[in-house]
Amino acid sequence: MRILLVLFLCFGFIFASIDVNKANEKDFASLKGIGNKKALMIIQYRKTNGCFKSIDDLRKVKGIGKKIIEKNREELTISECK
Repeated sequence: MRILLVLFLCFGFIFASIDVNKANEKDFASLKGIGNKKALMIIQYRKTNGCFKSIDDLRKVKGIGKKIIEKNREELTISECK
């Protein structure tokens, strides 16, 4: 039973979602089609314009298009803007 619990917790961490309103450069850079440069652009956009209200708002960042968002949609989440 303990082994199953440990495996479940490890599995959850491996496939953890990335919150676009809290993610750092490393988190964003781990996504498909987003390297360090685009990751920094997302973070700068967030600092300048405030929290993203939806995952699709990432399209407002230069270089982030519909295809990149769709490739990564399952890994992305969005928290309430504070």
